[in-house]
Amino acid sequence: MKEKYKYLTMKDRIHIAELYLNEERTCDIAERIGVHAATIYIELKRGQTGELDRNKRLAYNPEIAQRRVQEGVKRRGKKRA
Repeated sequence: MKEKYKYLTMKDRIHIAELYLNEERTCDIAERIGVHAATIYIELKRGQTGELDRNKRLAYNPEIAQRRVQEGVKRRGKKRA
């Protein structure tokens, strides 16, 4: 069963990159990671390199995705109590 909320870790992102490069379908990647398919689509967009991979799809880089997430958290700052 899928968790209600799940933040992707760097380990998850690396796993997504491996599965995506091996031509797994987005819905299958989501099932393996334990998230909704929309989460994978968002993640793939977040980590786009602007180039094509060996499968002629937009390439995904987990380091770029992780950096963008960290920049977003830093930009938002701490929540007020």
